[in-house]
Amino acid sequence: MTTKHEQIIQHIIRLEVGKKISVRQIAKSLNVSEGTAYRAIKEAENQGLVSTIERVGTIRIERKKKDNFEQLTYAEVINIVDGQVLGGREGLHKTLNKFLIGAMQLEAMEQYTEPDSLLIVGNRVKAHEMALNEGAAVLITGGFDTDESIKKLADERKLPIISTSYDTYTVAEMINRAIYDQLIKKEIIFVEDIYTPVDKTFYVYASDPVKRWYELNEESRHARYPVLDDQQRVVGMITPKDIMGEAGDVSIGRLMTKKPLVVQEKTSLASVAHMMVWEGIEIIPVVTDDHTLEGVISRQDVLKALQQIQRQPQVGDTLQDIVTRHLEATDDDETIFEVKVIPQMTNQLGTLSNGVFTALITEASSRLLKVYNKGDLVVENLTVYFIKPVPIDSKLIIKPVLLEAGRSYAKLDVSVHYGRKLVGKGMIMAQLMDR
Repeated sequence: MTTKHEQIIQHIIRLEVGKKISVRQIAKSLNVSEGTAYRAIKEAENQGLVSTIERVGTIRIERKKKDNFEQLTYAEVINIVDGQVLGGREGLHKTLNKFLIGAMQLEAMEQYTEPDSLLIVGNRVKAHEMALNEGAAVLITGGFDTDESIKKLADERKLPIISTSYDTYTVAEMINRAIYDQLIKKEIIFVEDIYTPVDKTFYVYASDPVKRWYELNEESRHARYPVLDDQQRVVGMITPKDIMGEAGDVSIGRLMTKKPLVVQEKTSLASVAHMMVWEGIEIIPVVTDDHTLEGVISRQDVLKALQQIQRQPQVGDTLQDIVTRHLEATDDDETIFEVKVIPQMTNQLGTLSNGVFTALITEASSRLLKVYNKGDLVVENLTVYFIKPVPIDSKLIIKPVLLEAGRSYAKLDVSVHYGRKLVGKGMIMAQLMDR
């Protein structure tokens, strides 16, 4: 049975894109409290189903696909530039493919204006009209208004016309920054991207007898299953170790491991990988806030995702991206690495920052383990010694040495040299995730 919260989310999903919704309206139509309606609308906003705009309200928008995440809706642009809608509210849910700055003659501007684009321009009414006729939305900078005829045209064509107090250059920078931030977020993989959904998941109930485990094992060839109560909530896990030597009519609820580790759809891949390595777990249930089973995520799912990330091109420059791109193995030894200290790696004093130093020795250690085919590294303990400051444009040599290695752990000593001088050291204790 679905909860009221889930019913509201499903109701919002069924609404027409572009429709305006409110807490009071949802509460009245679905006979729920306004508090319940408010929480569900906030969850829908987190899921990308609706967007709340100041002075406009909350509207149903089209959920963007992951591969289009770098694109923005006009509703998001309003929030980014703190804008005000002058007309064309019904088009706020639409996605813009590009934006252009109207700092040229009208005839030249017309050549570059395309449908589903955004023209950023000042107080030029003819340019506003031209853009709308070409199928583009308009963002007016400098806090200016426009003619009533232009607002009416925007309403007719369902293309937003927005006003902001910022100047053209600042607006372009703000939109560029928003797209750039989303490109970085695009790389982050969450449980929802890779888990096996509940309709393809094998599970048992606490009231089932042990013989049910054997039936499922024969059918699925799996050995570990989530255990549910009669309301589909996860209450335990059952494994071969739990049922060993038990009679077939004993209930699974008596033998299961209670209060198992669980994750939710928005848990990151990094957190799940760390959990599995740290606790030695092969499978983790994916649940909702009230512990209802949504699916499972396995060690194999995590490994495939980690390998996929390594094959993907970088689209956003995080600190880790900079380190990864500039760290290279030396020509004569693939277990020794070199890197040049560029401005982005330095602190306010112009020397190598502590954070980058730590990232360098971690990345070098990870690459050394790959040379030895030891699998992926998850740092358990890291001790760093900063011996000398490293100036900008220095060329560093990083020498990681594998001291000990087992099936699931490794210990490494890392030394960092500038010329013939030792400038820093690191000691890493790590768990290994088998490939």
